Amino acid sequence: MKELIFFDPFFKEVLWGGHKMRDFYGYLIPGDDTGEAWVISANPHGQSLVRSGSFKGQSLGQLWDEHRELFGGMAGKEFPLLVKVIDADDHLSIQVHPDDDYAFRHEQGSQGKTECWYILDCDQGADIIIGHHAQTREELRKMIDEGKWDDLLRRFPIHKGDFFYIPSGTVHAIRKGTLLLEVQQNSDTTYRLYDYGRLQNGRPRELHLRQSMDVITCPHKDENTIKPAEDHGSCETCTLVEGTYFTVSRWNVKGTFSTEQPYPFMLIDVTAGKGAIDQTPVKAGDHLLVPSGYGTLKIEGETELIVTHTS
Repeated sequence: MKELIFFDPFFKEVLWGGHKMRDFYGYLIPGDDTGEAWVISANPHGQSLVRSGSFKGQSLGQLWDEHRELFGGMAGKEFPLLVKVIDADDHLSIQVHPDDDYAFRHEQGSQGKTECWYILDCDQGADIIIGHHAQTREELRKMIDEGKWDDLLRRFPIHKGDFFYIPSGTVHAIRKGTLLLEVQQNSDTTYRLYDYGRLQNGRPRELHLRQSMDVITCPHKDENTIKPAEDHGSCETCTLVEGTYFTVSRWNVKGTFSTEQPYPFMLIDVTAGKGAIDQTPVKAGDHLLVPSGYGTLKIEGETELIVTHTS
């Protein structure tokens, strides 16, 4: 099908959310504590809707159920991926996600959750948490029980354009002052390890210490997934991660660039600049699906794209 499918986001207001998505992308967010925009989502907890064209008003889940030809006839009960924009106006909780096997056995047959982050913007001095310093599970349990979070957690400074891969089992947290794009498995299963003692509606939020201890990778393992950039003249491409669940690349287009779409589907997130794809205008904050069999894409302008397909 030779039609680009654009989506409108599903928004979530949360304890730690802000208003940067309105400021950066002009999104009509519901309030000043909007933390998440599920920009390409078929998850039952929040679905994105087709903005225009042949499928206007339909959810991505409907397309998956009723028009599997758009996805090359892929098998599977659910669309496999979920893409979010996240605005952290405060620290998110320290958390970890299960792998597929644990989630299937303990979360009613759910998928696990491996994800990755592309930093869209951040405050000066902002940082994130990825991983921990414990060498054994006994040491991990002891440091958690004693609340030695500063000693346990690995903290890293961040800058616009940074990329981080977060496999299931990785302790992690997005921190205050961060706007990022997240590509993940289509799962909403999160185990909260620590929440800074915050209250929501007068009560602490639920922690999941037993589940977290079950799934945390110990000792932590770093993975360097970014490959060298490739110069195609009018476009520089860089593979950020090529993994079991998704391949994510950054395309910096300056001029006119043509390429094939050979996958069951391709997701494109316009993260900066503006231009056109096959004469359809695109700008920062747009999110679209290029269906199976689309053929050649002609991209024009000066724009940064994050491009995702299944591996």
